[in-house]
Amino acid sequence: MTGTGRATAPAAGTVLNALATGVGSAFAIDAHTTATVELDAGSDAVVGEIAGAPDADTRLVERCVELVVERFGDGEGGRVRTESEVPMAGGLKSSSAAANATVLATLGALGVEPSDDADGRDASDGPDDPDATVDREDAARIGVRAAREAGVTVTGAFDDASASMLGGLTVTDNERDEVLKRDVVEWDVLVWTPDERAFSADADVANCERVAPMADLVADLAMAGDYGRAMTVNGLAFCAALDFPTDPLVAAMPHAEGVSLSGTGPSFVAVGDREALDPVREIWNTYEGTTWLTRTQQTGARRT
Repeated sequence: MTGTGRATAPAAGTVLNALATGVGSAFAIDAHTTATVELDAGSDAVVGEIAGAPDADTRLVERCVELVVERFGDGEGGRVRTESEVPMAGGLKSSSAAANATVLATLGALGVEPSDDADGRDASDGPDDPDATVDREDAARIGVRAAREAGVTVTGAFDDASASMLGGLTVTDNERDEVLKRDVVEWDVLVWTPDERAFSADADVANCERVAPMADLVADLAMAGDYGRAMTVNGLAFCAALDFPTDPLVAAMPHAEGVSLSGTGPSFVAVGDREALDPVREIWNTYEGTTWLTRTQQTGARRT
């Protein structure tokens, strides 16, 4: 089959980092990555390109295309190009957004419709079924598998992937790739992204595992719906584990509903209403890097 598909997926911020226990939580934010996939039945190779980053590692998006084609296609190769509003290696789930957008774009190029029902087509169904569908959680799992195989994640990042794919906030078991809870959160979101980058695969996992008791507490708070306090406890614990400063957290605490290191850093996210976040923005603007304001996103990844 020769076809073209295009999709977009949001970035996300962290409520609970999954590195300590395998349980994680994230929420989608209104900053997006877009993927365009062009399939070619005359080729079996997949070539990736990341706009504005000619030397970037494209194995993740290439593997996403390959896995979708293996499951739903007929050996097609092709090209995938991503462009993003999300800084790479900033802790804002850029890899999950790229993977989700690429998976949905490839499904679109193959004529496979993503579904909100957990009743998608099984891999044993042939590639020519005109009514083929795949449920959206399963589509996220394809991207998670690609991330593991490409070596860009330690946990598999199903928390990040599910929040980006489904929208809103999710709590997940990353060892079983299972959504434990999904909720709608309506926040303004303030982000501070320092100039340096931090790759998830380079995180000190052993040190993160030492804060497991705090991660268990964060999981309990998140499951109870106390997301703001969950974020803040997570931020303090993982700043200590990953050797990031706590000053951005302390500055935000009197004003924000919650504040945390996002992912394995280096970005920080604070949530609340815009007026309450204004003094936090003033303080974070004095730091080196970029401070920007966005909102939570509820619809998740979508074909375009």
